[in-house]
Amino acid sequence: MTTDLNKPETQQKEPKNIQPNIGLEKDSLKKANELLNAYLADLHVLYIKTRKYHWNVAGPSFKEYHEFFEEQYKALEEMIDEVAERIRTLGGKPLSTMAEFIKGTSLEEDTSGEIKTRDMFDRLLADHEQITRELREDVDTCDEDLNDAGTADFLTGMMEAHEKMAWMLRKYLS
Repeated sequence: MTTDLNKPETQQKEPKNIQPNIGLEKDSLKKANELLNAYLADLHVLYIKTRKYHWNVAGPSFKEYHEFFEEQYKALEEMIDEVAERIRTLGGKPLSTMAEFIKGTSLEEDTSGEIKTRDMFDRLLADHEQITRELREDVDTCDEDLNDAGTADFLTGMMEAHEKMAWMLRKYLS
């Protein structure tokens, strides 16, 4: 007897998407994944902006700032992966193209040319604080409206990470 796993790839049927049976209604899973994908879009835009500043920072504190931005974009990269995996855990499909990220983000892409170091810090701080405010609302939505304590807890951890990143940026500006 031959199973689909033994057939050549060209003959295999598209795998059935089995939805999670984890005590959440289908609509709750859908809404949680929409919130997570919006956050994923914000993370990608913030990641690219932070990378841009890492590459383009200049001045007497170049080495320190260059390394600081690198720490931040690496942390964002890990967060991106965790969010995408949470979406898959909930049976969703993460956004995965730049066009989708730009369409789904609430942040402004930085298309400026030359930018002063102080402005880099200001813009990143504003973005982290905006994401923190949005996550705070999303935590409440997941907990109260969707009955999804897991995603609420997950987003709380993400919110705390953005609060810490914002605090570090504030310290550079003070």
